[in-house]
Amino acid sequence: MASLPSSTQPVPVLLLKTRSSPSDAYEDLLSSPANTPSFAPTFVPVLQHKFEEKGINRLRDLLRRKRIGTTPDCDFGGLIFTSQRAVEAFSHVVREDEASKDPSWPHLQHIPIYSVGPATTRALAAVPQDPPLQIFGSHTGNGDALAQFILDHYAQCNNSSNNNNQRLLPPLLFLVGEQRRDIIPRTLTDPSLPPDRRIPVTEEVVYGTGEMPSFPADFASVLDETTRRSASSERWIVVFSPTGCDSMLRGLDLLDPSTGKFAGERRRQDGTFVATIGPTTRNHLVNTFGFEPDVCAETPTPEGVLEGILAFQKKRPEKTT
Repeated sequence: MASLPSSTQPVPVLLLKTRSSPSDAYEDLLSSPANTPSFAPTFVPVLQHKFEEKGINRLRDLLRRKRIGTTPDCDFGGLIFTSQRAVEAFSHVVREDEASKDPSWPHLQHIPIYSVGPATTRALAAVPQDPPLQIFGSHTGNGDALAQFILDHYAQCNNSSNNNNQRLLPPLLFLVGEQRRDIIPRTLTDPSLPPDRRIPVTEEVVYGTGEMPSFPADFASVLDETTRRSASSERWIVVFSPTGCDSMLRGLDLLDPSTGKFAGERRRQDGTFVATIGPTTRNHLVNTFGFEPDVCAETPTPEGVLEGILAFQKKRPEKTT
């Protein structure tokens, strides 16, 4: 019968992401002495990001000309954010002009800013604006829920300022990366919605994402280090994005070199398990490689990942070998 890891030996957790600064919520939660068993998180950065100048220039122009606002002649009536990288791009534009503008720059104090979760909301709250930005939706946690929230909230915002309830809603500007889901635009522009409920959405790509060239070597090094250093019979890898999944599986020697697909039954002798931050990454592993991760977090949060790992550990003794 398999046994739970020793409570005195921290379980290595390889977080395939860049550590957030000044503190990282995953590191804080996993390192907590309240955890049984205890965990030893290690960051292995996968993604490299770069601003997309075309989208950045478009955003800069809209802000400088005050084309995002509440007046009828504005191009957009609000903004949507579903990633901290998009917030970084937005903040980059705001801060480069901050010194030369009036205190209310970027002039967005009266429009709704929609944010998918607490981390993105915290990043937005740090953007200078006097009065502060009006940020909504941080409780939603994913794009599906945020889209449903926007449908109700944005209509209320616009109807409260206009007596004509049949007025078409002004478009929203969605700042995105090269890779993103389309659930928010599809939901907001669903043809089955009444015309006065549909919300036009323009996606503006403000950053690009790719795998860091050093990731395969960095990942191999950390695998080797945690194998030599740890007496624990268990090790976890937490995957946050489809980017890097190929290198991760190759690093674990789980792909057939001729097909690029999962090579068959998992080899459990090294006790290495895989968790994903949510269904997008899980589906990518399944559909692209035929690989089913051990855990898919029910919520894309540190708590969701930890709860998934603990639930998996609890079930392991039931599987006899």
